[in-house]
Amino acid sequence: MLYGTLLGTELYQSFVMTKVCYDALPMSAFTTLQKRVFPIYFRTQSLLLLLTAATHPPHGPFSLLTSLGDLIPLTIGGAMAVLNLSVYGPRTQNMMVERIHQETRDGKKYNHVESSEEMKAKNKAFSRAHAMSIHLNLLTMGATVWYGFQLASRMAIVIA
Repeated sequence: MLYGTLLGTELYQSFVMTKVCYDALPMSAFTTLQKRVFPIYFRTQSLLLLLTAATHPPHGPFSLLTSLGDLIPLTIGGAMAVLNLSVYGPRTQNMMVERIHQETRDGKKYNHVESSEEMKAKNKAFSRAHAMSIHLNLLTMGATVWYGFQLASRMAIVIA
């Protein structure tokens, strides 16, 4: 059940909610929402990965010690999620806020054709941090799917 919650949360937040909010909200509201949602998402993702490992069949984390094929995707997913939670999520959020402050100082939007050199530097830093966060999230989702295939490969189908 935890595995399904983890994968569903990852897919829904990454591919549904973010897209819907980006399309439906003005940029300032979208930015405010993202600042609040993504820290919660990264904490939830990390916790669900930990709980998924803790409930690994048949004997929880002790079973992982004997199953490298299960341990590897959970370790990769956990490491990527923790990097997003502790490094790239906060860095992206800080750069978002810095761009907003720079917009106020410049009197122009972040994507204005005649952006200041300071805004160009902030846009570059934001793009780098955001791209890293996106890729870490995709790697975490890939590791989650990999773990799901590992679990499914052990299922025995019995036809009575």
